[in-house]
Amino acid sequence: MDDVILARALHVLGVVIWIGGVGMATMVVLPAVRRGDLGENRFKAFQAIEHRFVWIARTAVIVVGLSGLYMVARLDLWDRFHSLSFWWMHAMVCVWLLFAFILFIGEPFILHRFFPRLARARPDFAFAVLHRVHWVLLGLSLVTILGAVAGSHGWSIF
Repeated sequence: MDDVILARALHVLGVVIWIGGVGMATMVVLPAVRRGDLGENRFKAFQAIEHRFVWIARTAVIVVGLSGLYMVARLDLWDRFHSLSFWWMHAMVCVWLLFAFILFIGEPFILHRFFPRLARARPDFAFAVLHRVHWVLLGLSLVTILGAVAGSHGWSIF
């Protein structure tokens, strides 16, 4: 069972780094960028921070996905996906899939194509939308984390 302990530790560490970064971006970085606290060129400031964090987030998402899949397979937890009382298992997979899509497809192939033009033409609007999206992602992530921690310790709303 040492392998499961290691997988769980890596899983939690990955979530802390990944969702902690989303929290930092949502509550600290984006408000500072929107106010121009990091310089007049808001897009350049955002890009500098995003460029440094994106590979950290991608790595953390990969670690979380692999460790989560390993634990489900190793502990044969597949039946949990048939029960609504384990809603947080579904939520973890959905949040992971959403972020994996955003980080590996949406951000490099969609956001990089359209956001720079929008940020230059209508910076207030562009960064307001980006900030709102981050709040939604953070909210979904925090509900999922709360549900997963409580649910894995026996609490259920169903």
